[in-house]
Amino acid sequence: MADRKFSKEHEWIEVESGIATIGVTDYAQGQLGDVVFVELPEIGRKVKKGEAVAVVESVKAASEVFAPVSGEVTAVNKAIADDPAKVNAEAEKAAWFFKVKLADQGELKALMDRAAYDAFLKTLS
Repeated sequence: MADRKFSKEHEWIEVESGIATIGVTDYAQGQLGDVVFVELPEIGRKVKKGEAVAVVESVKAASEVFAPVSGEVTAVNKAIADDPAKVNAEAEKAAWFFKVKLADQGELKALMDRAAYDAFLKTLS
């Protein structure tokens, strides 16, 4: 299984064979509340690390999903666009948002592992 990393913007990322699968963390979906709409990027779009790539809307707020790495979008998860509630139910499992072909493997070094992310969450309360 690929190592999972986390961003301070509450995205998770798993890389396998140069392809990064990206979603929002359980913490993020909990802060959003009931997700009612998801807007996904176009396949083929080139994204830069830190760029807003997708949108997730809940009954409380709209939030952007940022690219934790640079690259090209190779796939999107149409299942969450069709049924946005999946983001609440399976944020860190089947409810990934998009996949990116990595442009720079080195960008992964700036991301946190689970222990560091959990420690970061404790600073937010």
